[in-house]
Amino acid sequence: MPARPLKRADQLRQVLEEDIATGRLPPGSRLEEVVLAERFGVSRTPIREALQKLSASGLVELRPRRSAVVASLSLEKLLEMFEVMAETEAICGRLAARRMLPEERDALQAQHERCARAVRSGDADLYYAENAAFHGLIYAGTHNDFLAGEVRRLRRRLQPYRRLQLRVRGRLESSFQEHAAITEAIANGRAEDAAELLRSHVSLQGDRFGDWLASLNAAAG
Repeated sequence: MPARPLKRADQLRQVLEEDIATGRLPPGSRLEEVVLAERFGVSRTPIREALQKLSASGLVELRPRRSAVVASLSLEKLLEMFEVMAETEAICGRLAARRMLPEERDALQAQHERCARAVRSGDADLYYAENAAFHGLIYAGTHNDFLAGEVRRLRRRLQPYRRLQLRVRGRLESSFQEHAAITEAIANGRAEDAAELLRSHVSLQGDRFGDWLASLNAAAG
């Protein structure tokens, strides 16, 4: 049975969500209904519904009698969310190493090779997309739909900030090298190694924290 077409409001939500995730609409951007209606050639009703959906997911802040804005997070909140992300990624790595089927391990290796091509291209946006697919295969490999859904939601919320990490000098290459170790640990069923590697891969510590903070300040400027 073919999938039911998305409602117009859901289509608009997806476009705006992608604009936020890719940084085309950075935190603090105003989202005026009239302007968006003109951009998409629709009435304000589906725009308003799309903004309400984005607000429910935490990506947009609705202000009474004022324009909606792309939500910003305090540094403290961001660090808390990255901390939770690191731990949930670690759980995913542990379970994936124990539960992935042979064909799922093959798919992870193939995706790792796609990440390699993205690194060679030097295209941070392409690598970001391939990187997201790489992690998505790990989530699916946990065979725990609840966990996969929760970590995808958190990852989506942090997308504008995670994307900035890949623009730090040398981060594409180091991220790919970390993927190589993660892929090997999962392929060989080393659950605790996979967990620790993924925790470190996502964590913001030491020099990586300073570089990431600098990227945030540059984007804000």
